[in-house]
Amino acid sequence: MRQVFICLSMLMLPATAMAEVELSFYGGLQSAQPSDVTTFGETNNVVWEGKSFDAPPYYGIRATIWSSSEFGYGLDFTHNKIYPKTLPTGYERLEFTDGLNTLTVNAYRRWENAVGDLTPYVGGGLGLAIPHVEVTHGESETFGYQVTGPAATWVAGASYPINEKWSVFGEYKGTYSQNTADLDTG
Repeated sequence: MRQVFICLSMLMLPATAMAEVELSFYGGLQSAQPSDVTTFGETNNVVWEGKSFDAPPYYGIRATIWSSSEFGYGLDFTHNKIYPKTLPTGYERLEFTDGLNTLTVNAYRRWENAVGDLTPYVGGGLGLAIPHVEVTHGESETFGYQVTGPAATWVAGASYPINEKWSVFGEYKGTYSQNTADLDTG
């Protein structure tokens, strides 16, 4: 996964010579909607919880290249995690606690200093889901990172400068991923 991020970053380097580059580091509250989980021919609706501040905490890292004062593009890695509120019958473990991670390539639109120094922005992108799959069901025990399917993200927020080099921002971010993981027993 690290190699993918490095390769994509290298592709962006030539464009950074004349553009504004912005690095963003974030955390916050994270949740997950209920979803259907199908394994061993059985489908269960699972209700998840995020536990955003338990180790490892929810976090994200984003690199944005603003090619103009209004438009930018970049990479966003988000470390989400989810736990089932109750385990379906037969499972000893069904978690994505080391990450229901996503890596997306995004486009952004901002309105610099739209309200005083406040700069609102919106964005969205497509990429991959790269979760740490943790499933124990009978003799099947799967524990590791996998590329499991597509991911999409969308964001709306605003940033406010503290000084020339630093800003704070607040945003709402949504992420969708579809995950098909390989279990050790097939």
